[in-house]
Amino acid sequence: MSAPTIHPRPTAAETAGAAETAEVARAAGTSGATEASGAAGGSGPSGAYGPSGASGPSGADVVERARDAAGRESWAEAYALLHAHDLHPSRGLTADDLSVLADAAWWSGHVDESVTARLRAHAAFLAAGDHRGAGLASWWLHYEYLGLGRPAAAAGWLHRARHHLEGLPDCPEQCFLAWSDAEEAQAHGDHEAALAAARRMTGLALGSGSPDLLALSRQAESRVLFAAGHRTEAVALLDDAMCAVSAGELSGMFTGWLYCLALTQCMEAADFGRAVEWTNAAMEWCAPPWPLHPPADDARPKATDGPAASPRTVEGPAAGTGPTATAGARTEPAGAPEASGGGPLPMAVPSGENPFRGVCRAHRVEVLDLLGVWALAEAEARQACREVPVDCLESAAAAYYAAGDIQRRQGRLDAAAVSYGHAHELGRLPQPGLALLRLAQGRADAAVAGIALALACRGDPQHDLLGRARLLAARAEVALAVRDVPGAADAAAELDALAGEVPLLRALADTALGAVALAERSGDAPRLLRRALAGWLELRVPYEAAQVRMLLAAADRAVGDQEAARLELGTARAVFERLGAVPDARRAAALLSGGSRRRLPGGLTAREAEVLRLVATGGTNKDIARSLVISEHTVARHLNNIFAKLGVGSRAAATAAAYAHGLV
Repeated sequence: MSAPTIHPRPTAAETAGAAETAEVARAAGTSGATEASGAAGGSGPSGAYGPSGASGPSGADVVERARDAAGRESWAEAYALLHAHDLHPSRGLTADDLSVLADAAWWSGHVDESVTARLRAHAAFLAAGDHRGAGLASWWLHYEYLGLGRPAAAAGWLHRARHHLEGLPDCPEQCFLAWSDAEEAQAHGDHEAALAAARRMTGLALGSGSPDLLALSRQAESRVLFAAGHRTEAVALLDDAMCAVSAGELSGMFTGWLYCLALTQCMEAADFGRAVEWTNAAMEWCAPPWPLHPPADDARPKATDGPAASPRTVEGPAAGTGPTATAGARTEPAGAPEASGGGPLPMAVPSGENPFRGVCRAHRVEVLDLLGVWALAEAEARQACREVPVDCLESAAAAYYAAGDIQRRQGRLDAAAVSYGHAHELGRLPQPGLALLRLAQGRADAAVAGIALALACRGDPQHDLLGRARLLAARAEVALAVRDVPGAADAAAELDALAGEVPLLRALADTALGAVALAERSGDAPRLLRRALAGWLELRVPYEAAQVRMLLAAADRAVGDQEAARLELGTARAVFERLGAVPDARRAAALLSGGSRRRLPGGLTAREAEVLRLVATGGTNKDIARSLVISEHTVARHLNNIFAKLGVGSRAAATAAAYAHGLV
């Protein structure tokens, strides 16, 4: 890896902007910056190395070993050496070495100690008259305080960083200010100002010669262009940035940042192919013992491979939000359950583990969910909530939400409600999953209201294309369930306009359009549904493909093609059973068993026959209500009619009658 002009966390060997006097003094065996460090709170009366500092050759040797360890990004080793050295009352650390201690403490999980060392480094740089060093230390303090949930302190240190750096000639440290400017402008919807700041960052990065800063600036510019709707240009810049990651050209901090930022950006933009590829690479990079560089392409695991389990954390700035996109301290919601809804998980993060792993794993959960690897996805969601740093809680919320979606589709509605609740507790609006859960519980009014509120709260659709698309798809599904075909048509039309030719969005839109056409008895339904099925199959997203097959079966039956309908139902049932989607599998089985019989015993209606089939397969009233999206009261009324028409008095007798008449 080529040494960056400016290290992600400045080290003694690689700090751009370290005061020239400090470099000369260090070469001479003394340090003016060290004296400033002592004055700023460093240990030791004078803080100097050599005879006047009482440190002795052994102390200097320890610091040199720590610098070497930091240069190799062996952070646990660097932390152990500098932490022990800093405890000695007669030894001091230079401003640069305090920065190394701050970096090493952060990577080792000692976030408070990292902040303390960074404060001392800032004071030492300032005392030495090194405004570039002080400005960079100020920006890192802004970053760390953001991650610790102290926005006022963070704002103060960002102001100090501007004070130190804005009057200087162009320098690499100003890249971080430009990054913050771009993020702030984008948060306020000012795409023009955000783009100008991102391009200023790129210009500064090019001037610095730092691969780290250049790759980060490419991603920052890409994100702004995505939000402005310039997808092609944005993808090209993002690919350029990720080339530097995959080639192992970047330091650990920037590699972790870019994986987290790129994965967030891919999912928001519904770029599923890149999300799969980079999630695999990110998890390999994070795997213990984690390497300094990404693996070669042929060494990366497939999406179905599960990484080794590791203990829990929760902290680090929120992924995908510029300077708030990595990791830091630990927490999780009180009583956070296992994915199955069990007791709270332990909270312990071994020192030296990769702080980015939890965030990357949360992204992996989203990918595995779509790919239908649900058992692994749920296990990974549980593990991600153990590892995500506290200043990255939205990643933990995403993992809980994904677990809730899996549980809901498998019919584990109580567990899903718990998972959605934890996602909400961590700050995520758990929609559209919660609305679909209410629909499955027979609470259609709550489903309609939840989706409407979520869409009203959603801001610029370009910020999170996939998020809005999923809400619109759910809006169409809920509207059809309550016989609001015009409302479903409106949602499908908006989704169609949003989708363009993005494969994942196109498949969602075609599914909604096909479902609406089917409800309207339009002859266009089969064409739209077959296009939707082709899209899901190409993306290798099995659950949604099986759902489309259920709609296709209805379309085939509407034109009298019973054989085609049975083929679609049989394939859908097999997929649902493999995934553990119990309610859907039962529905497919009921439709399969009833498709070949037109005359029903005892004058049963089609709906009563459907209820009877579910009774015969062991479904309770509650199960049947969920499967058919009706109330338990309606199920009970159907059962009374069934018992009267068949002349039976119990569920067992009704089940026997169902088998006798070939309904199951």
